[in-house]
Amino acid sequence: MHVTTIANQKGGVGKTTTSINLAVGLANAGKRVLLLDFDPQANTSSGLGVDVDDNVSAYDSLLEGTPLSTCIIKTRFENLDIVPANMDLSGIEIELAGKDDQILRLKSILQPLKDSQEYDYCIIDTPPSLGILMTSALTAADDVLIPLQCEWFGLEGLSKIIKIIFQIKESGSNPKLEIGGIIMTMYDGRTNLSKSVVAEVKEYFGEEMYDTLIPRSVRISESPSHGLTIYEHDKNGVGANAYLAVTKEFIKRNPS
Repeated sequence: MHVTTIANQKGGVGKTTTSINLAVGLANAGKRVLLLDFDPQANTSSGLGVDVDDNVSAYDSLLEGTPLSTCIIKTRFENLDIVPANMDLSGIEIELAGKDDQILRLKSILQPLKDSQEYDYCIIDTPPSLGILMTSALTAADDVLIPLQCEWFGLEGLSKIIKIIFQIKESGSNPKLEIGGIIMTMYDGRTNLSKSVVAEVKEYFGEEMYDTLIPRSVRISESPSHGLTIYEHDKNGVGANAYLAVTKEFIKRNPS
């Protein structure tokens, strides 16, 4: 099971939208996917239309070491399961404070699922912060996928998340962690700003930047409010086509 964490400490860049539509895209391609919602706001869970019981999340597994498999529920999509989130996760920062293995616990509870090879991919959606939840998700990952909004402030956020990735590597918590790719989101080809930001990222990061640009789209933005993926909400639109292309790029970069 290949574990990809989708991370950026800046909010509003398309992490949850990318998590949902990449996971569903992979499932539609016949891949067995586990989507782990690691954000207490549970937007990934609600965005998939999952009716979540308040007691279902990775919280107990992180604290007590109970099997993460007990938290997995089926989605309406074939090949796609989810570990939902709830507000209990917001207490993890306090519950695990001072414990030596605090950022290693997610990696530990994911290991049995990796060993079982029940899934081809695990996609982890993270909160917009630099706390224990995000660092735990980075420690548990094989690589990191970074959604980046096509604005100059986004470049500042990119430098911060890359710094955290290198800190995780250098600490020995996850020395093999790699940048799996940078996905440019909310791209507007009519503006010089979008073009300039894309050119800047391409210059410095080269092939780490995905070829596919996710367009700024009302359909993409509104689909989670209906509990739908972009493939359902606007299946022939530019957003659906873009995320389909991202899915193909992801599989090419990470053969299962």
